[in-house]
Amino acid sequence: MSCGIRVKQNGKYGKMLELLKNTYKGKRIFVTGHTGFKGSWLIKILSMLGAEIRGYALQPQIPDDLYYLIDGDSICTSVIADLRNRHKLIQSVLDFQPDFIFHLAAQPLVRLSYEIPSETFEVNAIGTANLLDAVRLLEKKCQVILITTDKVYHNNEWEYPYRENDRLGGYDPYSASKACAELVIDSYRNSFFNIKDYAKHQKSIAVARAGNVIGGGDWAKDRLLPDIARTLGNAETIIVRNPKSIRPWQHVLEPLVGYLKLGEMSLNDPKKYSQAYNFGPETQDTLTVGQIVEIAISKWGKGSSSNLNFSDQPHEAGLLKLDISKANFDLKWTPRLSAEEAVNLTIEWYLLFYQNKSATKQLTEQQILNFLHNA
Repeated sequence: MSCGIRVKQNGKYGKMLELLKNTYKGKRIFVTGHTGFKGSWLIKILSMLGAEIRGYALQPQIPDDLYYLIDGDSICTSVIADLRNRHKLIQSVLDFQPDFIFHLAAQPLVRLSYEIPSETFEVNAIGTANLLDAVRLLEKKCQVILITTDKVYHNNEWEYPYRENDRLGGYDPYSASKACAELVIDSYRNSFFNIKDYAKHQKSIAVARAGNVIGGGDWAKDRLLPDIARTLGNAETIIVRNPKSIRPWQHVLEPLVGYLKLGEMSLNDPKKYSQAYNFGPETQDTLTVGQIVEIAISKWGKGSSSNLNFSDQPHEAGLLKLDISKANFDLKWTPRLSAEEAVNLTIEWYLLFYQNKSATKQLTEQQILNFLHNA
């Protein structure tokens, strides 16, 4: 079975698979949001690396969630609970005594945040504070990787790619809630996990900001690739909201390997990497929503689209690019796939899902191995 991935042979990623196995094999990894799209891919990678995993998240909502397709309960111990349940979250962390924490749990949808704004702030900002309270009480060395978003930046919708030290902000409740989470993280890092006192607390607090992530197994509402896959799978016309919008599209494996690399680097030099990093495609490698739709239809082999011109839609940013030079310099991380390759890889997964759902677990594993092997 071909996974459509182009493995570079120039040694840029060298022995990434071996490196990650050496870092995470046998380690105790606490993952929030493990039942979500990115979380499911992450626990699958970690299980293949030989890690011991405990997840903390809400129950998957549909029978075809990626978590079920990869048989998530067989690869991790799962705690089904809300981030806002502070006592439950703290107890789950302390009982597990993790070596690493990856915090992915969130209310991640821009359009939904207009419907539930206060809940979005509670989950994304207060939920992050609750997790960091658990870290405060953890009396052992731990590397903490907190995942936010590219949308934490005050977006001027210009060609300039945003750097980690640019102003934070947010027009919509989702973006603002994630910017708030960053302020929470910065406060905790300064107040309780200051690098000057590392010998005492032994916690590295790193932040990862990723652009628009795509990949097989995402079924979220109002996301481009899941909407395209559902529409093509049902032989319907794709309705495009903002065909000219530009996003830093990247396959889910790109930032996840970046997060794992950041965890590995933090383990070796915790004080140096206790800061924020952008993970996205090369700045010149961007596609519009319209181009994504065209590539997806071509990969699927059939389909049609129509633009939506309603003027009363909630505001969504039209242009946002990330400067990834810091991750490249500090972590030796660069994206491996072009945006077009990422779309093709994603559509390949969904096409198989509609042809033979039971085979998606094997394809997910194979896409991971192809991405990491000889890397």
